[in-house]
Amino acid sequence: MRHPQAAGGAAEPVRGTGPETASEPVLETAPEPVPVAPPEGDALPDADADADAVHERDALLAKAVRRVLGSTGAYAAMVYLRSRDRRSLVLRTVAGVPLSIMSPFRRIAAAGPLPVAVCFRTGRSVTLSDPEDTMRRFPQLAVGLPYDFVSAFVPVEHGGERFGVLSVLWPASDDGVPAHEGEQLAPIASRLGAGLSELAAAGQSVEPGGDAVVVELPPPSAPTTRVGLFDWDVATGALAADAQFRAIFGFAPGEFDGTVGCLTGRIAPGDLPEFRAAARTALERGEVLAARLRVLGPGGRPYPVELWARVPGAVPGAMPGGGTHLVGAVLDVRTLTAAAAAVERLREGVFSLDPDGLVSYVNRAAEPLLRATREELVGHHPWEVLPWLADPFYENRYRAALLSQQPTTFLAARPPDAWLAFSLFPDGHGMTGRVVAAESPPDAVEAPAGPGPGAGRGDVGSTHHLLQLASALTEAVTVRDVCRAVAEEILPAFGGQELAIYGVHGQRLHLVSQAGYPDGFLDGFEGTPIDARVPGAEALSTGTPIFFESVRQLAAAYPGLALDEMGAWAFLPLIASGRPVGSCILGFDRARSFTLEERGLLTGLGGFIAQALERARLYDAEFALARGLQQALLPHRLPRVPGIRTAARYLPGTQGMEIGGDWYDAIVTGADLTLVIGDVEGHSVAAAAAMGQLRSAVRAFASGGEPPDQVLARTNRLLLDLDPGLLASCCLVRLTPADGTVRIGRAGHLPPLLRDPDGRAEALYVPGGPLLGVDERAGYPVNELRLRPGSLLVLYTDGLVEDPALAIDQGVDRLRAALAHGRAGEELEELAERLLREVGSTGRVDDVALLLTAFEGTGRAGGPATFVGAGGDEG
Repeated sequence: MRHPQAAGGAAEPVRGTGPETASEPVLETAPEPVPVAPPEGDALPDADADADAVHERDALLAKAVRRVLGSTGAYAAMVYLRSRDRRSLVLRTVAGVPLSIMSPFRRIAAAGPLPVAVCFRTGRSVTLSDPEDTMRRFPQLAVGLPYDFVSAFVPVEHGGERFGVLSVLWPASDDGVPAHEGEQLAPIASRLGAGLSELAAAGQSVEPGGDAVVVELPPPSAPTTRVGLFDWDVATGALAADAQFRAIFGFAPGEFDGTVGCLTGRIAPGDLPEFRAAARTALERGEVLAARLRVLGPGGRPYPVELWARVPGAVPGAMPGGGTHLVGAVLDVRTLTAAAAAVERLREGVFSLDPDGLVSYVNRAAEPLLRATREELVGHHPWEVLPWLADPFYENRYRAALLSQQPTTFLAARPPDAWLAFSLFPDGHGMTGRVVAAESPPDAVEAPAGPGPGAGRGDVGSTHHLLQLASALTEAVTVRDVCRAVAEEILPAFGGQELAIYGVHGQRLHLVSQAGYPDGFLDGFEGTPIDARVPGAEALSTGTPIFFESVRQLAAAYPGLALDEMGAWAFLPLIASGRPVGSCILGFDRARSFTLEERGLLTGLGGFIAQALERARLYDAEFALARGLQQALLPHRLPRVPGIRTAARYLPGTQGMEIGGDWYDAIVTGADLTLVIGDVEGHSVAAAAAMGQLRSAVRAFASGGEPPDQVLARTNRLLLDLDPGLLASCCLVRLTPADGTVRIGRAGHLPPLLRDPDGRAEALYVPGGPLLGVDERAGYPVNELRLRPGSLLVLYTDGLVEDPALAIDQGVDRLRAALAHGRAGEELEELAERLLREVGSTGRVDDVALLLTAFEGTGRAGGPATFVGAGGDEG
């Protein structure tokens, strides 16, 4: 729903008192609009309430980005909000940079590798100090925006609820993100989070919907054009005007008497006929547009104004008045006129581009240089109108200048034999360009004739979409990953609303993934033979993409085909190495044309998708086999021992096809319970096989009564004898329930954690030996301590605590802090879930094993847990 904007600066009600003048039209101000209340008993519809909620949310976002740009030296700011399913981050508000440039990044997977996603997942700010830092840490961002800028990403959250991310860009400098400016972002993001939290508490949705909002930045200087409003009663000659109108015509306070006769005394005598003719034209035709007059200023020097007027009765629904009133405005354009005249007098070409790269102004000198008129250029991209600028290199120079906020220059060859030098000067509102004739560079060849307008031109934005999808597909290893990457990259890039991916099984098409379709709509197409006469099957059987730009086209080509409410479609064959893999269908909610570039790009994307989908299907099959092997090697249940409770968790990594070598075990050894956790290096079937051998060895040695140090030493020698080329870490704990004695041996593994009954938690950095598989003579000291009833031991693998942004010790401390903050009466199973949720990462690469052991005690309670001895043997 559109909301009309109220016009500012209503005219002052000044009543004319002069005599009626039939021969001379005379002016009066329009009365202020009277608010119209809705009829009683009519409530605002829900749609209006929803729209108001959206406006309130977007107002908060716009205020935040304006505050960022007003208080820092940044030139662009954006806000991403989480999607309803929390799987994506959607660009909702942008200021200072064109939305077209950010189109490859309008929707970002929350589990992905981009800094926005990392900031959202971890809740920690991310700062990129230079392009090299960006390339090293986030190569996908560097591929999509290969320009010279620095950036910061700050989480938007409040009260433990994370809503999105504030993203800010600065021009590149040796100092990176200015420290004093970067410090201002967190309070702004926090205030935005508090505002969104209030909206959410009021039942309003804070998730994004619809297109991103581009926030208009305030002009770099005060407006140079003044506007005065008037209402002219032609029948009486009375004229009412606001203060701006009187100031434009040079009237001092009290000097204007409210008559047109008083006004005409300020108009240059030579322009009075034009003034009267404009009034007559307005009365006859209903309006007059941009009639140019000169007003006599101080000393009788004239300056230009423009008159815009119309008869109110000529506007549907306006107040009555017939042809007796003119209402309108007078524009003081002297500053703009002087500026334009100054630029027009230059002998070099000058032009202006808006933030989206569209030409908004061209001076007279630029026309012969560019061999194009203003009318041809204004409102278009230069590279669309001028064939010799159609190389993506030139658009890329514009993007580079805009995103680096640094001037840039380049040479271009204008056929048949001319060279032009371009200079671009950007700021947050657009770009001023300069073009002059230049000498041919020494190594230049003859200027090419160039293609026709738009012919064969690769679009830089489209290339970025292609690179983004290719990069995402290289990281997508399962069929689900591939489908998610396609949905998150292709649909936003091309403005599609529906996606369906079909795979071939037994010469029939079966749905693999879909997004945006009505419930049940695709059921009728399930199992369609690949030789059936439907567009998805025919695209695959012929190997040729099929595009329909309207419902009429599709209905004419396939009469009787079931249709939903889309208006255009692209059917892409998925063929890998000459083998049919499936079909990809994109639906668009409105009729649209597909340019040659878009058709070529979508065809190329179909090839990427087919290769990734075929590879992912093989991965899924191998992964299911390997994961089944690994699960079979882990214990299906833990033993029950009086006085001891245990709980365990195992989570596979969320990224990558291969499996890890993490394992845990609990072994009853006489009156004791031996707890084991370990991690074989690498992620492969070989790692899983080595894990199974080590688990069996540890279980055999421990069950035979060997002390912990001997169990580790013998396991170490076994791994060296097997020679799998792998190393492993292990932590072994033998617990005696009768008195709470614990004996700990470590082989390069992270320290166990201990929580006392009073809630104090610590990491037990007891001495240990090297990794298993390093040195056959290695020793593994055993450290002994005694537990009090109510104590809790935690064993874990590094997949739980490692984070690229933190040292491993910091990750261990995060786990310790989460363990210490448990609530009273928290069950072990609840604690295990909470630790995984609070400490583990949703984007973890490594597997996670977690083993919790609560000592309830069967004997008398002692003091705090203390170390009672250490050595290489047990007595």
